[in-house]
Amino acid sequence: MIGKSLVQGVRARVREPRRRLGRVGRFYRLIIALNVLFAWLLLTLFSGYKPSLALHDIRKCAIDNLRDDLSFLDAAKPIRTDEFLERRERLARALVASNADAFILEPGYTSQYYGNISQTDWEPWEPEERPFLMLVLPEVSESGDVLAKTAFLAPHFEEGRVRMLGIPSREELDIVTWEEHWDPYTTLRRSHIFANFHSPEKRRPPKLVVDEEMRDFISRGLANAGFETVGLTPEVELVRQIKSPAEVEILRAVNTGTVAAVRAMRPCLVAGLTENEVRDILDEVLISIGFDMFFNIVLFEENGALPHGGFIVGTKKATEDTMIVIDVGAHYLGYSSDICRSFFIDPAQRDVANPFLGWLRLPDSTPGRLSSRNARDVAHLGLREEKLKVWGVVLEAQSAAAVALKPNNTAAHVDLAARSVIEEAGYGERFTHRLGHGIGIKGTPYSIEPVLTQLT
Repeated sequence: MIGKSLVQGVRARVREPRRRLGRVGRFYRLIIALNVLFAWLLLTLFSGYKPSLALHDIRKCAIDNLRDDLSFLDAAKPIRTDEFLERRERLARALVASNADAFILEPGYTSQYYGNISQTDWEPWEPEERPFLMLVLPEVSESGDVLAKTAFLAPHFEEGRVRMLGIPSREELDIVTWEEHWDPYTTLRRSHIFANFHSPEKRRPPKLVVDEEMRDFISRGLANAGFETVGLTPEVELVRQIKSPAEVEILRAVNTGTVAAVRAMRPCLVAGLTENEVRDILDEVLISIGFDMFFNIVLFEENGALPHGGFIVGTKKATEDTMIVIDVGAHYLGYSSDICRSFFIDPAQRDVANPFLGWLRLPDSTPGRLSSRNARDVAHLGLREEKLKVWGVVLEAQSAAAVALKPNNTAAHVDLAARSVIEEAGYGERFTHRLGHGIGIKGTPYSIEPVLTQLT
């Protein structure tokens, strides 16, 4: 019994230090855990405002907001076949007025307009080294009516592919083909299309108006084969500049929809998002309603001084005082939008990114203390007010431009209406960009002082 008691006593004395060590260990583990929690709290409050909302929640919020009303798409319909044909008829009349024998182009924006052929339709990865050319020639009837004849130059082995493109035409496509070992430009010059120029009484070279997108080696090849090549004439340019009712409806839909997408996204944004994250969210919002992306530039704060961004932007994070600049364009039914918007994160969302922020701020009535704005807010108050001042000046300039945007004014006049407001506010030297440009299948022309084209 005595031996057993001694053994138990020894065991008890051994266990006691272990208990003490265990209590000490638990105490230190608790201290470490509290320190980690406190550090996380500080980081959450002051180092970036990481959003508590997941990106997919923000995307869903924006998409749902936009889908609440898609009525802006109702009037937009694909361009009908007869409109493509009518465009070529107007082009033929413009060629007669320009004293030209044909208009020549390769796949791109212009062929999309006249022939429903985009660069992507023909060669998705890069411009083809073998010329595939579309020609529109005016034919004047005995009564004086001008009709459009459409023809094509294509490699022989690609003829079937050309016929499968679905090019609008009243009759079978007229395609001049060339073999790989032939000169395609000489083949075109000697073809039936320019047979009238083979006669002795018509010894001059055919005069071709060359599209602005035509690559230089093709223009030189045509000239070397005996064609006279000239640039776009005012009459030819005007054909694309004047929009049909169907074009207007598509342009209204794609531009209204792009603005609506930005507005739908804004109340869903939270502090902590990066420029690239906002860009990607907006991409998905636009794609969700059937738009294709044209471009999307999202810039925060001083990065907005780089109008087209660059490789150095994309990772900057937004705070509640960040001025967000978005320059975005999309495609719909072959036509483009191009809009720019500047804004702060919606006030209702400023504290969503940090649920602790409101809890830690002192009440407004606390004497001698900061109110609901913390020290960071107060430090940036002056800068925020300056941003709002500039934003207001720009809005006033846009309003002045809208008033000047009316028939018979020039594009330059509209630009100057906005520019004068900026100059009077003292920011004239900072206005290094232009007011805007035309929009359609792509964006031209410039709207700057030398542009004296009248608006209609």
